[in-house]
Amino acid sequence: MVKMSSEINLPSQFNVADYYILPNLTAEKAQRPYLLCGDEALTYRQLHEGSNQVGNALKKLGVEPEQRVMLLMLESFSFPICFWGALRIGAVAVPVNTMLTSKDYLYFLNDSRAKVLIVDADLWPQIEPIAAELKHQRHIVICNGTVEGKPSLDELIAGESRELVVEMMSPDEPAFWLYTSGSTGAPKAAVHLHHDMVYCSEFLAKQTLGLGKDDIGFSAAKFFFAYGLGNSLYFPMDTGGQAVILPGRPTPELIFETMARYRPTVFYGVPTLFNAMLITYEGWLEGKDGPDPPPKLDHLRFAVSAGEALPTEVYQRWKKHFGCEILDGIGSTEMLHMFISNRLGDVRPGSTGKLVAGYEARLVDEHGADVPDGEVGALWAKGESAAPYYWNKHEKSKTTMLGEWTVTGDQFHRDSDGYYWYHGRNDDMMKVSGSWVSPLEVENALLSHDAVAECAVVGQTDEAGLIKPKAFIVLKEGREESPQLAEALQRHVADAIASFKAPQWVTFAKHLPKTATGKIRRFELRN
Repeated sequence: MVKMSSEINLPSQFNVADYYILPNLTAEKAQRPYLLCGDEALTYRQLHEGSNQVGNALKKLGVEPEQRVMLLMLESFSFPICFWGALRIGAVAVPVNTMLTSKDYLYFLNDSRAKVLIVDADLWPQIEPIAAELKHQRHIVICNGTVEGKPSLDELIAGESRELVVEMMSPDEPAFWLYTSGSTGAPKAAVHLHHDMVYCSEFLAKQTLGLGKDDIGFSAAKFFFAYGLGNSLYFPMDTGGQAVILPGRPTPELIFETMARYRPTVFYGVPTLFNAMLITYEGWLEGKDGPDPPPKLDHLRFAVSAGEALPTEVYQRWKKHFGCEILDGIGSTEMLHMFISNRLGDVRPGSTGKLVAGYEARLVDEHGADVPDGEVGALWAKGESAAPYYWNKHEKSKTTMLGEWTVTGDQFHRDSDGYYWYHGRNDDMMKVSGSWVSPLEVENALLSHDAVAECAVVGQTDEAGLIKPKAFIVLKEGREESPQLAEALQRHVADAIASFKAPQWVTFAKHLPKTATGKIRRFELRN
């Protein structure tokens, strides 16, 4: 077991909203832009006053400490104002994914028993069909627009005081929930406490990533993701920097356009997006439609990747074209942000990096015993940002939160230098010819072929009942699928790693199924 220890001492009476907001209200900082979007900026004073108004309005609606306020909100300045406003009165903010269905929102609202729903006007069509089935909502508030018959956020806070008596809590009381993606069952709400964000911003943002007051962050992941919440909401507040937010879907073209406008110093993405950006950029280099000359991204100090392991081939292409490193890491909704990460100037391509200070990790076998360096084991993580339980999911909490340890569901090995190497989810690993095969290793080999844009590898049973790798391939533009190409890809993998790891079957696809965070939904491919 590798151990790194760090401590943060917080007072017994504490509200995390004040922890982040009050230090930014000095004469020097109060008028400084905190968030940038389009032609507008949100200053720290506006954040402070707006969140106080929201807090006062919520209290008038009858919201009490520990009651839930659900935020179904697109990226805008309204989100941080509502998030911090709820926390300042001791309520629990529940941001939810904006890309789901009415059925999903019915589940979230009834499961959470949220008393107030703040919903973007553009998302009201997802709520209207289920409004009569909501069991616990007292109020629905519309933001960033209007809906007939419903109060708007602007109307609600218009007459409210910009001062607020903040509800002091314990650092150990619930502050916000984040629902997991629910890829293996009903979504689960990870309950996070008032102190959780503090550990992420101190140990990851400041000590590991080295973010500071001159940094401008730009995150493709949205506020409602644990990853995006840190990147855009509370990291810049603790480091004194700024963040760019993007209301639209983060397509490669829009990402490059936003980069050119704001020239951020740090970009946060996921492996699928980095790969898509590279394909777009390489197309521009070949003379296809795009800016002339193509962007250099020389304003970036570094980029950060999470969500899935970053393929070595993607890292190398990015470094070749843009000159900056991508710091790959692993985090989770349950751990709130990354707890293992590469460092600037200390990247081992293909690895997930080393432990972040303040966190511990174990790699264990099927009996819960630690495995030695070099052997693959299930990753358990420990740190003060970890959710203590899932709301209303006792049995699942017992199998995921084992005392101080969180079972991540990921397979890793650790090398003798302390770097962690990802091998896939617990249910992704496959035993072929008596040896364990990591789908990631096969995918990396496939991605090194010049015809492959994206791929995913899963285990499938052959006629003899034996597990063999099956590859789903998305080809680069201009390449055509054929039996000859499928065979060439199989040979390519056999030559690159081992013949028994080569895919037994190759299926060409136009696209791969993905979660809202860009992770490939391998369970759909297995099915």
